[in-house]
Amino acid sequence: MSEVKDMSLAEEGRKKVDWVQRHMPVLEHIKAEFKKKRPLEGITIGSCLHLEPKTINLGLTLLEGGAEVAMTGCNPLSTQDDATAAGASMGLNMYGWREETTEEYYENIHRVLDHNPDILIDDGADMIFLVHKERPELIENIMGACEETTTGVHRLKSMAEDKALKFPVISVNDAYTKYLFDNRYGTGQSTFDSIMGSTNILIAGKTIAVCGYGWCGRGIAMRADGLGANVIITEVDPVRALEARMDGYGVMKAEEAVKYADMVLTVTGDIDVITKKHFKVMKDGCILANAGHFNVEINKGDLKKMSVKREQIKSDIEGFVMEDGRTFYLLADGRLVNLAGERGQGHPAEIMDMSFAVQALSAKDLLKTKLDNKVYKVSQEIDDMVARLKLKAMKIEIDELSLRQVEYLKNWEEGT
Repeated sequence: MSEVKDMSLAEEGRKKVDWVQRHMPVLEHIKAEFKKKRPLEGITIGSCLHLEPKTINLGLTLLEGGAEVAMTGCNPLSTQDDATAAGASMGLNMYGWREETTEEYYENIHRVLDHNPDILIDDGADMIFLVHKERPELIENIMGACEETTTGVHRLKSMAEDKALKFPVISVNDAYTKYLFDNRYGTGQSTFDSIMGSTNILIAGKTIAVCGYGWCGRGIAMRADGLGANVIITEVDPVRALEARMDGYGVMKAEEAVKYADMVLTVTGDIDVITKKHFKVMKDGCILANAGHFNVEINKGDLKKMSVKREQIKSDIEGFVMEDGRTFYLLADGRLVNLAGERGQGHPAEIMDMSFAVQALSAKDLLKTKLDNKVYKVSQEIDDMVARLKLKAMKIEIDELSLRQVEYLKNWEEGT
């Protein structure tokens, strides 16, 4: 059962799925193991993720493990219609299409929940939140969930602290093999892939303000620096601000940074990072983009109210003209630019190989034992397994500790 835009796109989508499979060796290894052992037999998994070829490959891995899989998108602008058609043609229950309305977005989440899932895989926690708020009758059947991204983990930890979380959640985002690579290298590359593909502008020589210096912000700053930009970091955390300065970047308040910035990239996971006070002093021609999960970081309401004219430059570039003639350009409606942009394809397959491997193994892990209703870190065993499989696929060998070295590290009495 599926609701997708155009099933005639399935063949085109299948070719893209085949392409990413060639670049996701860790997930392919897990898929082969799942096919043999069928650890998810009889389990229904509902997911709310960005629907593109790499995500379809995760769905197929879970399917090979014996699960019934129902999938919908976690962003109205990130779905790739050929990928959803391909997934539907390959045995997945797909619900979603690009440019859904807000109403359709939530209807499709409900369609997934109508499958009465045992396990949820979420990105941003919208599905988990919707279960608690509107579908509490499903909670008794849900063994647990896995959450993909920083924003979702923040929401879920708040729920857990307030005793509102009704089933356990594994924070896939906190796995080393996820955030050290996906958040840093994946976000860094995919953000500029999308921006450069949409705008065709030169990054070298530009001044770019990166709002937030978490792992995603670090990745974006690193790539901007590598492309020849002058990078300014804005932060609220003193330790991260200090780290950014010692990494060689300028650090200042956002209200000051926007006076110099040719481009502002928000990546904090919080609301109202760029608002009216920033637009008042922002440099003419500034390009605005968001790489955080929700479209709340750049206050588009303020931008609309302050503008005297709006112009749609391209489907994913909108110009806002201020009363004094200054013009700002918002990319992808302020949504997650690396996926919602016209040329956005999300993180490279080699990166999502690790992230989705962690997802698949964490879903399996939820079946092992009954957990309390809290947010849990991914087990070290899964992290190490994914890292070793990735190294093996890259034909890299590493050293091992000798027995003497192991004993030395355990013996607190032995010094020199």
